[in-house]
Amino acid sequence: MSAPSMKERKACWDARDFYWKCLDENTKDTSKCDKLRCSFENLCPQQWVKYFNKRRDYLQYKAQMESGQFLPSEKTEKS
Repeated sequence: MSAPSMKERKACWDARDFYWKCLDENTKDTSKCDKLRCSFENLCPQQWVKYFNKRRDYLQYKAQMESGQFLPSEKTEKS
């Protein structure tokens, strides 16, 4: 795979941002974001999609921890 051009990187990042915004706005029904997810996955290299998805999960976890909203699972509590 060759490195994406500046135009391709911007298209990828924009698609990611639109998809994430949709997920934030539709937390109860993420199926509304399926078209944006497909666009995101088509415009970004697969490695980037994997990285961005992990990054989003991490940022949400971090925000929960910082706000005191994180609740450990029962399995974690018993360990």
